[in-house]
Amino acid sequence: MSMENMSFEGPEFLKEKYDLHNAEEVEAAAERTEARTGEAVPQDPASRIQNYLNRFTEITEREDPDTRERGMDALKKVLHDNFVITKEEISESVFLLEQRIAREQGYGNIEITDEFREKKAEQIINNQTRSLDAWIEYLSSPDAQYPDWAKYWAFRSMVGMGKLQKEVDDEGKETARFQKRTKDTVVSFPPLNPRALALTIGVLKEKLGEEAKPKQEQELIANQSIKLSDEEFQKLLSTENFSKIYAQFLIEMPEYSTEKLQEIRGTWVTYKKGSDAHELVKSMEGYPLEWCTADYDTAQNQLRGGDFHVYYSLNESGEAVVPRLAIRMQNDHIAEDPRGIAPNQNLDPYIVPVLEEKLKEFGPQGYAYKEKSADMKRLTEIENRVKQEKELTKDDLTFLYEIDKPIKGFGYQKDPRINELRQGRNAEEDMLVIFECTREQIAHAPSQINENTKAYVGQLEPGIFQKLPENLEHCYTSFPYNKIRRENVEIGGKSAEQLISEMEAAGINISGYAKSMLKNREFVPGKNPEEATLIRLTVADLGFKSSATTDQLYERAQILGLELCPADTGPNYHSKYRNQRLNRWIYMGMKPIAGSDGNPSVFQLGRYGDGDGLWLYGYWAQPDSSEWFPSNECVFRLRKSES
Repeated sequence: MSMENMSFEGPEFLKEKYDLHNAEEVEAAAERTEARTGEAVPQDPASRIQNYLNRFTEITEREDPDTRERGMDALKKVLHDNFVITKEEISESVFLLEQRIAREQGYGNIEITDEFREKKAEQIINNQTRSLDAWIEYLSSPDAQYPDWAKYWAFRSMVGMGKLQKEVDDEGKETARFQKRTKDTVVSFPPLNPRALALTIGVLKEKLGEEAKPKQEQELIANQSIKLSDEEFQKLLSTENFSKIYAQFLIEMPEYSTEKLQEIRGTWVTYKKGSDAHELVKSMEGYPLEWCTADYDTAQNQLRGGDFHVYYSLNESGEAVVPRLAIRMQNDHIAEDPRGIAPNQNLDPYIVPVLEEKLKEFGPQGYAYKEKSADMKRLTEIENRVKQEKELTKDDLTFLYEIDKPIKGFGYQKDPRINELRQGRNAEEDMLVIFECTREQIAHAPSQINENTKAYVGQLEPGIFQKLPENLEHCYTSFPYNKIRRENVEIGGKSAEQLISEMEAAGINISGYAKSMLKNREFVPGKNPEEATLIRLTVADLGFKSSATTDQLYERAQILGLELCPADTGPNYHSKYRNQRLNRWIYMGMKPIAGSDGNPSVFQLGRYGDGDGLWLYGYWAQPDSSEWFPSNECVFRLRKSES
């Protein structure tokens, strides 16, 4: 955002609220800008604050997926370090509480061992990391069409918010507040609700706009609350407290229910690009939607970009007024996944046929969503079978546990029904059906492996991969989330030019940085074709509960019986990567090669978006400084057994 075109109301708000213009990070950002551009940032507070905010926008709006992903990884790392609890900060009282709860639920006296502490701490840290990432990813996505200062206000407030406490006063009115988050708070970060967020930011933007007018021209900001009186709402808004306002909108969210949703007859309404958003926003009032479009400013901004299609089904009176589906356009293209009314904006169980029919109007663009529609239909079928207390087949369970491929949906997060259906089942029993084996044929330690072993579910130990049978199909460190994949790929015998041509012919995008690695003289493909056995696993599978350096990662892989992949493995690996889920990356465990900036790097395969296809990137991998995160998925070559 240029200094000439920006609004100064937001930065002025941050100046008054946080004294942000005097913060060390703002001063450092000004110095960095001057060093990079040779131009000094103006001394006025608004310019200095906006310059600081521009740093985050620069990362999230990078056009090159390679550099954007690298920037987002670095940003997440900083935020994780600053805000996610560490093992040392978890109080002993947390473990004592778990022990007491287990006893009260009839599990007997649970001994608080080191292993117990380790597992509980890991669970707490993982939950906080995932909930924090949900905010980071949403606020950096095209869905969050808010000014920089509003995103900063929301995020800075959110990281200070703890558990949501609901209360009922003497008059029976429900209220809520977030407890203050401290260094030893163990609960996850607040739930992300796009609608509540949009309303919270919307009312503050309106307030700031009103304050910019002469006092005699100010009008009361429209009461967006359905539970507070005008006086109570204005009092709440006067606090300019994100935590309090967001909590109020959260508890006012209509509850989602599948009752009466079997009626899917209705009509599509198109709100044209550039039209006024009042009618669109009004049509959503009172319905259990998480759509950020419920806020007028957000809806108006979306309509500036393109048409907005909403499907309304019939109510009990036969009127088509119940919003069920939304398709937002950016000019002539679908801007994001179609949104439904189920939690996390997923589709409700009955509406998939309506969406499938509508998508036919969008030609090839609509066909891109065919797999998601099929997955949602299949998930609904399984949900109904469970409700009817029918047995699930091997195919059902293979789908539900995502054994072969991830379940794709339309929400901004995974369909919550997946975990709900899994939690209601016995995973140990389901494994026997999926793996078609007996309990004795599942090994949980290397000592249990024999010629009859059909699956391994346990921790990895030195030399484990040489002990496992070559034809073993199922290997997990933890079922069903941590599958170790063993794949054979032909490598060698092709020059860099041939590999580039093959990838381009197959629709694989190659970033400029990755191409510079391919053209580096350090890139030496094997002379002769050969079949390499590859092992794909996460950094956490390798035993790292927090980040690891490249040297540490490679050393651990070697101990487990793996070795580095030849340089040309990544470019040859794309044929195995077709079904990789969106925004998930695979990193090649290989000897780093310098890219165009001279930094040692490894190849990285990723899929940034549905319409963006597959990419070959480069990822910095300095031996002792680059950090690998537990969720990073890596590929190494299996070292042949010396026997």
